[in-house]
Amino acid sequence: MAMKALSRATIYQVAQAAGVSIATVSRALRGSELVTEQTRERVLAAARELQFTPSRLGRSLAEGRHAANGIVFPDLVGPYYAEVVLGYEAAAAGFGSSVLILTTGGRADAEAAVRDMASRVDGLTVMGKTVSDEVIGKLAATGLPMVLLARDPVRGVDTVRAENRRTAEALVAHLLAHGHERFVFLGDPDGSPDVRGRWAGVRAGLARAGAAPAHLVRITGLDIEAGRAAAGELGDRAQAVICANDELALGVLLERPRQTVTGWDDLMAAQFAGLTTVRQPMRELGATAARWLNRRITESNDSAAARRRILPTRLVVRTSCGTHCPEVHR
Repeated sequence: MAMKALSRATIYQVAQAAGVSIATVSRALRGSELVTEQTRERVLAAARELQFTPSRLGRSLAEGRHAANGIVFPDLVGPYYAEVVLGYEAAAAGFGSSVLILTTGGRADAEAAVRDMASRVDGLTVMGKTVSDEVIGKLAATGLPMVLLARDPVRGVDTVRAENRRTAEALVAHLLAHGHERFVFLGDPDGSPDVRGRWAGVRAGLARAGAAPAHLVRITGLDIEAGRAAAGELGDRAQAVICANDELALGVLLERPRQTVTGWDDLMAAQFAGLTTVRQPMRELGATAARWLNRRITESNDSAAARRRILPTRLVVRTSCGTHCPEVHR
């Protein structure tokens, strides 16, 4: 079947055209005996048709070196993303790879930007709600090594995320046990897979206890200012405000210091504020994604089944939940 020549063809496009993996393309281009003559000819024909010239990245793949990998974030504002980046870059540095970072927040051309980055890296980590599952699937189909981070799984792609639903249920059970009956959840479940999981856990925990459903206050943003703005709209309807993250909770506390409030993440500021929250392994999330991506880039068995891992989180009880408890980990 005739193939249309493309400018700046990538090794992933050659692999797709030849119907093989990028590892096989690399072996074929360097004359490895692990590739049959028939497969080698198919790869070389695809490379000629696409006018493929190995770039620095292509040569690094063929020689077993890795120029860079990419990570796509929805945003980089706030300590949560900073912690994930620190974990990711530390792990990547350990195996000699540089990291390219792309944020999609506010971009009208997010899909195009992600596709462009995908053409310039050995592999790609995609975090949160940045591009659609369809885009992820198409990129993975080219043979590009990929890992999803803090995102719902996509078929055939490795996924690393933290536990949300069960720990949110444990948080609700704790608050109910201390007499709280009217709940507000502060956040936007449609804006983040993590927040959606937390909201689902809150609803499930209340339903299991036969308690009244929580009231959802949808807000844009996950920062302190968003929390301060939302605090003025809570009125007296909430005994307990469960916030989607610590920054929102800290914003609420600034405006309503006597309000029963909980957060999520366990940032350093949460410890000083006495904030009841859920501790998640932010640096380990980033480090695990980087390690898994490196394994996908370097392993010979690139058809291995997709990996799935949910890292544990735990409830940390402090005084902001109104129980005046000493710090307790659960």
